[in-house]
Parts: sequence; C-alpha cells; structure tokens
Amino acid sequence: MPATRTSLDIMPSTFSMKTMNAIHRAMIAVTGGRAGWNLRGMPVLELTTTGRRSGEPRTSMLTSPLRLHGDEVVVASRGGDDAHPAWLLNLEANPNVLVAVEGGEPLPRTARVLEGAERENAWELIVERHPHYAGYQRKTTRTIPLVVLERPTEAP
Repeated sequence: MPATRTSLDIMPSTFSMKTMNAIHRAMIAVTGGRAGWNLRGMPVLELTTTGRRSGEPRTSMLTSPLRLHGDEVVVASRGGDDAHPAWLLNLEANPNVLVAVEGGEPLPRTARVLEGAERENAWELIVERHPHYAGYQRKTTRTIPLVVLERPTEAP
C-alpha cells in the first residue's frame, strides 16, 4: 500500500511559486505593511536579482531564518524540489542584488553561497530554529544552498 502523500510531498510549480509571491505582496499592500514581513517567526525580505537571460530585475519574497555577522541568510529550498529556484540561478550569474527589509528602500548587497564548514554550521542553526527546512532537505538529493546577502564593505 503506498504511503499517504501530504502537502509537503507535492513540489510547487513555477506558477504556484509566482502566485504565492503575488499573494504575499498583496497582503503587505492591503495591510499597509502591518502584516507580511514576518512568516513562521522569520523576517521576510524582497530579493531583487537580475534575470540571467533577460537582464531584467526579478524580485522574490523570501524568509531569512538566520543572520551572519549582521547579514541576512536565505535558503534556496524551493520547498524541497530537485531544481534550484530561479533567483539562485540569477544571483549565481550576477551576485549583485538588492535587498529590501520590512518595505524599506532596496539596498545593494553581494550574494555569496555558503560552502563547507560555514554552510554546515549555518544549516545546523537554521534547522534547530526552523525544523521544516530539514524536511525540505529530506525530499531532495541536492544539497540545499544557503546564501548570505552581504553588505558592501566600507572603504578605509
């Protein structure tokens, strides 16, 4: 007898991901920003990348389950899908991004995928605080990337 499927077993389509982003933006707009900037105990941010093929700005609403040295970390889980989210592919092609927090002005950041021990340590902290990410990892064979959105360093 096959195992019972749950909503966590169903991979989100690109259409459903875009729809969720649109609904999230609408909720923020309708509430005048009083709701929508926190989800599951995590701050929500707007990440704007440059489309790797189109060259056009592409904005995604993402949660940030961790901060490293004051910089936001986002998880490229796509709900545990085997494919990377488009925003990750875009920032791999061009790591210069814009980040807006709580409806603030989009500010420049440099996206960097965490590697090795730095990634492992961050992953442990994220899963400890937000166990649903471990479920996403179990659903896929790819290692889910973690991306830190670093502020520009100030010149001496």
